[in-house]
Amino acid sequence: MQVKEVMSRRIIAISPEETVAVAARLLSQHNIGALPVCSRDGRLRGVLTDRDIVLRCLALDNDPEDTRVSEVMSRAVVTARPGDSVQSAAALMAREQLRRLPVAENGRLVGMVSLGDVAVRPDYTMEAGEVLQEISQNIRRV
Repeated sequence: MQVKEVMSRRIIAISPEETVAVAARLLSQHNIGALPVCSRDGRLRGVLTDRDIVLRCLALDNDPEDTRVSEVMSRAVVTARPGDSVQSAAALMAREQLRRLPVAENGRLVGMVSLGDVAVRPDYTMEAGEVLQEISQNIRRV
């Protein structure tokens, strides 16, 4: 099975120029933990997580109304391709300790795969469990 068969195509994304306050409201409104950050042409520029907001904005006493997403987002983004196997995407998520994986094609965001997308597939339940175990451990294997 390929990533394109399980990925979510309805993506809530944000611009790097937007404020962290707007991003936080989007995360809350849509009950999600991460926002892909895309330029106007759809190119993936980074990912902003709720953790990024807390550690890179709030913990430093920066005002979310005055702080741009580009200032606190994670720039080194790991992605999958639509044609990748779900198994390889799950392995990538486990290795990189990711609960959400952007799916990009030619540099443009086309979807997102979450741990839940992998877990609901009966044939990938084992991979989802292994991914969650890897993510839940605070030890990174080298």
